[in-house]
Amino acid sequence: MLAASVRDAAADFRICNTTPGRVGIAVGYKDDKGWATEGWWNVGPNSCETVLRGELASRYYYVYAIDYDHGGEWAGEAFMCTQDQMFTIRGINGCEDRGYQRTGFFEIDTQEQTTWTVQLQDPSLGGEGTGGRD
Repeated sequence: MLAASVRDAAADFRICNTTPGRVGIAVGYKDDKGWATEGWWNVGPNSCETVLRGELASRYYYVYAIDYDHGGEWAGEAFMCTQDQMFTIRGINGCEDRGYQRTGFFEIDTQEQTTWTVQLQDPSLGGEGTGGRD
């Protein structure tokens, strides 16, 4: 479903959609103010989007994505808050009590690099993807 790699260009957290469908993306992270989730970035087929600009402040980031055109999702076991409309939500506890959805994100280990790119791959094409550095 995903592959991640470091790239040598500007320091950012980017997500590339290598599938034939449109994908909606939400990102979770911890910064100096605590936990936050943000969404939605709409990424077209075979294109990339910078979702966080600048050097990465954390080793671990979390991603949830949904395929708008073909159904399915990229999800995981790290639960954070989301909502249907564009959002920035502080805190990851009590999502439903605060009027949000509790959504499972998958973890990205950036290995403390200052820039990272995640490749979302079509799960129907066989495989979950691989990680590596450019």
